Amino acid sequence: MDQVTMRSDTVLSDVHLLLPNARHLMTRLNSAGQAVFVSKFRILGVEEEQVEAHWGRSPKDEATIEHPLLDDDGDLDVERRPMDVASDRDSVHPVILSLAAEVKSNEDDVDEESSIKNVIRVEHTMATPLEDVGKQVWRGALLLSDFILSQHAVFQGATVLELGAGTGLTSIVMASVAKMVYCTDAGEDLLSMCQRNVSLNKHFIGPAAEHGLKVRQLDWTTDDFPSDVDSEFGWSEDEVVQLHDNARFLIAADVCYDDDLTDALFRTLYQITSNLHNPSTTYFCLEKRLNFTLRHLDVSCEAYDHFRHCLDQLASLSNGRMRFTVTPVLCSFPQFFEYERVDQLELWKVSASPL
Repeated sequence: MDQVTMRSDTVLSDVHLLLPNARHLMTRLNSAGQAVFVSKFRILGVEEEQVEAHWGRSPKDEATIEHPLLDDDGDLDVERRPMDVASDRDSVHPVILSLAAEVKSNEDDVDEESSIKNVIRVEHTMATPLEDVGKQVWRGALLLSDFILSQHAVFQGATVLELGAGTGLTSIVMASVAKMVYCTDAGEDLLSMCQRNVSLNKHFIGPAAEHGLKVRQLDWTTDDFPSDVDSEFGWSEDEVVQLHDNARFLIAADVCYDDDLTDALFRTLYQITSNLHNPSTTYFCLEKRLNFTLRHLDVSCEAYDHFRHCLDQLASLSNGRMRFTVTPVLCSFPQFFEYERVDQLELWKVSASPL
């Protein structure tokens, strides 16, 4: 394979940068000529016997547990590139319920690995231009997945719509809990990747892989659900009706990096929630990214600032049709995936109800 050329607009997710090389396996080139990898994401188990075996005590004694998987900064101790300067961030103390079963590092055992319940295999690309960042896995998707797994009772049996699903990781995790999940994004190549990821993880999703998780096209710049019967990812009339009748949750992870797309996202959110027959709750997860800009000659978070502006506008709407309530969610829930839960990760809850 030719050496990958890094352009000025090339971006690489920290998730892939810090994931041990043994968890990456290149499988093919996609239609855009990009290298496609399959990476393994272990989920830390929740069985009490595993916790007692590792720590010698019950999770009921959580207050007395010493967390052996935390490094000196209080972060999850995973393999990462050495850092010359110690971080001065505040300590973060995720609650780890137990160690997962060890995953074999031999890539020849892919079929055996695929049947392990606590391993999710995700097809993705790396080092993409900005317009293809949805083909990578980002920390926001892992934080939102943690939240879903920690709120099993809340999402159990629900109908859920994910906006900007990217590789589909969060939809796959949600489908292991919810009754119906619509995994949506735009672009044939990206949606095909989502569909392959659904097939790769039938062992984790269970029965929902066949009927309860549907990959569908949803372009925020258009005003309706595409119903092209010739498209694999088009919506049927019954699906649109079912969504409007039953959906109670919408989710989105790390989708606010372009102001125009963020505006389109909030227009789509307003349109969909206004047509739902039940009050709904939307969870936004994103990472606040600091960048030095020539325009400000200072560090700024322009994409994040615009997202917060849109949240404020939504909460202040007074058109007499819908009421939106915006609240931050503390990220103190258990951590089920191996990643660095940095302070810049945020989770927001938007409750929508008709007046």
